[in-house]
Amino acid sequence: MEQNIWIYIFVMAAVSYLIRMTPLALIRREITNKYLRSFLFYVPYATLAVMTFPAIMEATQSPIAGLLALLAGIVLAWKGRSLFQVAVLCCAVVFVVELLPIF
Repeated sequence: MEQNIWIYIFVMAAVSYLIRMTPLALIRREITNKYLRSFLFYVPYATLAVMTFPAIMEATQSPIAGLLALLAGIVLAWKGRSLFQVAVLCCAVVFVVELLPIF
């Protein structure tokens, strides 16, 4: 059984290495395609959103509180407020909503 663990670790390391090295080995010049460049520009933001959204919904006692905090944060960020102000408002929304006996 212990030997299988080392095989799994080796396979995961090889797959991770290949995923990272294949683009470097195959693409040697600057990418000029505007659609591909646009796609690659938004990849970090999409990845961050995919990792953050479930955490927002599961970190609170009630998913409703997480959803309301998310909506409040989006509105404040849309209006150009600082990250600190958005975070404080989101925390306050979760605190108030979870105090209510309805949720």
